[in-house]
Amino acid sequence: MRSLLRRIGTDTRYLLLGLPLSVIAFSLMVAGFSAGVGTVVVWVGVPILAATLMAARGFADLERRMLPEVLGRPVARPRYRPAPQGAGWFRRMVNPLVSGQSWLDLLHGILNLPIALVTFCVTATWWAGTIAGLTAPIYGWITASIPGNTGLAELIGLGDSVVMEVVLNTVIGLLFAITLPAVVRGAALVQAGFGRAMLTSVAELQERIDDLAEGRAAAVSAEANALRKLERDIHDGPQQRLVSLAMDLSRAQRQLRQDPQAADRTITQAITATRETLDELRALSRGIAPPILSDRGLAPALAALAGRCTVPVDLDVQVEQRFPAAVENTVYFVVAETLTNVAKHSHATVCTVTLSRTGDVLMLTIGDDGVGGAHVAKGHGLSGLADRLRAVDGELTVDSPPGGPTVIVAEVPCG
Repeated sequence: MRSLLRRIGTDTRYLLLGLPLSVIAFSLMVAGFSAGVGTVVVWVGVPILAATLMAARGFADLERRMLPEVLGRPVARPRYRPAPQGAGWFRRMVNPLVSGQSWLDLLHGILNLPIALVTFCVTATWWAGTIAGLTAPIYGWITASIPGNTGLAELIGLGDSVVMEVVLNTVIGLLFAITLPAVVRGAALVQAGFGRAMLTSVAELQERIDDLAEGRAAAVSAEANALRKLERDIHDGPQQRLVSLAMDLSRAQRQLRQDPQAADRTITQAITATRETLDELRALSRGIAPPILSDRGLAPALAALAGRCTVPVDLDVQVEQRFPAAVENTVYFVVAETLTNVAKHSHATVCTVTLSRTGDVLMLTIGDDGVGGAHVAKGHGLSGLADRLRAVDGELTVDSPPGGPTVIVAEVPCG
């Protein structure tokens, strides 16, 4: 009930203040635009137009400050392009004229008046009907007893009874009161929706473009880091083993004629080294895209990861359906890298991995009872996971105080 009253109060304040502000803005915008266009041929109109656009920006900023309360979420403010560095006074003065959003601000200041007028009248009418109807028992007896006063009940043929007049007005007031929240809310959304479309749509589009650019950059960074890590791991592991294997086989070839027993021992060592190299290559391939993930999905692939971890893992996968390859690869990579970090650095005795779906988002939660201290800052092992998640519009949250425990939450859109 309190939230409903707060919502009605917020919407009513927005609508009642909207009309006087719109009248002032409309007057300034029309007068400034007309004077500026009419005198632009003699250059006098240029500063007038610039001043008008700056005034429109001020009214637009005031509207953008009120919109979050009505819409229930923050709105973006467009980035007005500043004048070039080192520009002269004239270039700085006319800078508002080259901004598309400035003209949208001006257009909003002009077109918002009829909308504000209608929503103001609707709001005032409903509040007047509510107040007048609900207070009818207070003043109804007085007004109904005035000689010559024709009440609503008598006009519609219900007689001239004072009681009937009060009851009828009270019923009408109740109807206004019942519909007041919906009517006021609808009027506020209409006016706020127009303001959002005119004053924030460009900014929201720019934010979306920036998010996509950041996601692409994160994807490129994540892939580059993954390739560098794979190259380093191959160089430090299998490549060195293969070089050593080639040397062992060459030595065995030389020993084969002179010392067959030594050659046999060397070949045995080479076979062991070959098996170790294959095992290491299989381990490296798991970080890319294991066949079990492609063939059977996330649950078996994560179970295989949990089984190989040196720390006991309590796995709870609450999803069974398949998802796009990019989503499954991202979840698998996050779990694989996190379990590797847990095994190497956390000194944990137990780890939990939970995968569930909430709406169109996969929620991956990984926790351990280790020493903590994990961080997503650049230079830390988790920064690559954050980049990979940003590439699919996901988010990574890490709670790892010194001394532990550590909880890592990854949100991956899957809709």
